[in-house]
Amino acid sequence: MNAHATITRHLVVHGLVQGVGYRWSMVQAAQRLGVRGWVRNRRDGKVEALVAGEADAVEALVHWARQGPAGARVAAVDVSEAEAASDLPDGFAQRETV
Repeated sequence: MNAHATITRHLVVHGLVQGVGYRWSMVQAAQRLGVRGWVRNRRDGKVEALVAGEADAVEALVHWARQGPAGARVAAVDVSEAEAASDLPDGFAQRETV
């Protein structure tokens, strides 16, 4: 894969990932990596994210997501390819719970 190719990934994070600063920490990690997208809690207890950017940076954030912040206990991360969304923010944002 071309490291400079732009890719988009949809993530669903399972485990103890709400109430532990997971979303805030993911925003910080995404900003460091220069990727665009969003992260939000889901009412089923999971965290969902859409991440777009250079392949290496997106893969680095997926790797980060498998660990999360210190208080999180990530059980699994479902990663799927996604279409590039036209409504992505310029940076990386926290969205409302769905």
